[in-house]
Amino acid sequence: MSGQTDAEVLIAHLKSVLLELNAHPYPEIACPPKVPKRASVALILRVQPNHHHWPAYSEKPLHSASQHPSKPRRRSSAASGSGQKLSFEDILHAFFEQDWVKHGDPEILFIKRAARIGDKWNGHVALPGGKRDPEDDDDAVTAMREALEEVGIDLGYHNAIAVGNLPQRIVTTSWGKVPLMVLCPYIYLLTSPNYPTQRLQPTEVASSHWVPIRALLSPVLRTHEYADVSARLAKSELGIKRWFLQAMLSKMMFAAIRLVPSNSTHCSTIPDFVPAFSAPLKGTAMHVKDLIFGEDRSDGKPPLLLWGLTLGVVSDFLEHIPPHNALELWTYPTFTSWDVRFVMWVMSYRFRRQKSLEMSSSTTHSSTTAGEQDLPGFGSEAVGPIFAEGEQSEDKPGEVGIAGLGVGRGWGQTGRAKMVARGAAVNSMLEGYYPIVRKAVATALAVRVGVVTLLAVVAWKKIDWQKAVKLVM
Repeated sequence: MSGQTDAEVLIAHLKSVLLELNAHPYPEIACPPKVPKRASVALILRVQPNHHHWPAYSEKPLHSASQHPSKPRRRSSAASGSGQKLSFEDILHAFFEQDWVKHGDPEILFIKRAARIGDKWNGHVALPGGKRDPEDDDDAVTAMREALEEVGIDLGYHNAIAVGNLPQRIVTTSWGKVPLMVLCPYIYLLTSPNYPTQRLQPTEVASSHWVPIRALLSPVLRTHEYADVSARLAKSELGIKRWFLQAMLSKMMFAAIRLVPSNSTHCSTIPDFVPAFSAPLKGTAMHVKDLIFGEDRSDGKPPLLLWGLTLGVVSDFLEHIPPHNALELWTYPTFTSWDVRFVMWVMSYRFRRQKSLEMSSSTTHSSTTAGEQDLPGFGSEAVGPIFAEGEQSEDKPGEVGIAGLGVGRGWGQTGRAKMVARGAAVNSMLEGYYPIVRKAVATALAVRVGVVTLLAVVAWKKIDWQKAVKLVM
């Protein structure tokens, strides 16, 4: 692929990945006992044309929900692409044969959720989606309906190609103790360079952002998000107050990606779009500072970060794309307090090493995807079912918390191939980590209390000894 740009190489790989995901769908996960809730999200792809390869023809606008409102889809026939006579392979090949697609830049649509009281995902970066309604025929219909309702994009067969699904997972709360729902991600590819004007739902979405896949794969944009999880831990551990946990644990560090959108759409009808408060008046010192260093025009808004549960879903997709290092760039979540972090590192060391050995010792049967060349140092992409020795053919469903979990370093290329085949590596890496977190936190707090008690006893004895000396004198 010499002479091609990074975007062109990525387009070629993307085609192979979409063919593979469609040919080998992930199995459906049943709801946990007494937890019938299910939710779906839509990972929406588009190809942004290059300036030098812009489509020469003028297409008619797609069926925009803002111009031609349509009813939310409830039937599986709407999701299956009724009326199509060509196979998925024929449709995908025809799409990627277009010149503007070959030289375009693939992107993913993200939304930033509106601020709502009581919302667990308040203000988070997410994918369009929501809970399944009883009227929805299946999980894919839920993803399509929610995308139409939240961002106004119709994912019907006349606008998009329904590719397939990503690994489903059980979302939990209380640090893995209480299951909430099953999350079902689905992939859709928009088929036109002309996109309808988005209609953002004010009660759900504050803004939407198209982010290039190249940016998501860039190691330079990897960072951390710092979250307060003391409220959730206080609810799950009786007798521990939130203020005490905040003082003892500080914040928790999660792997994150700093998003760099190619373009963004903001919902101007939400209440907090224009700040309701007035900026404080600047004093003489601030005016002097502005004259010397220039006026600070930063709005003080937090950076647009992809992390947690949504990052886990996107990682399942990115890991299929060379160089297959999306998961290896992340680390297990930890705390900002150095002593708690050290205790977690020590207590999870054997766990992390064992998981790494499990992945590296798995017996794999890989084959190269048709039309894809191996990259140096990464080997071929596995497409067949792969299982560890003695492992059953049915994978256990992955469990993640509301804040999500990264997969951690050092699980090796064999583990990567296993994940690419069926997502089993992600499930295996996450399984059993929550109990270690709880034990590590309890141990670190006990050590702190012990150290403080010991210092208090030593100080008390020292004071008593000084008093005794004075009495003798």
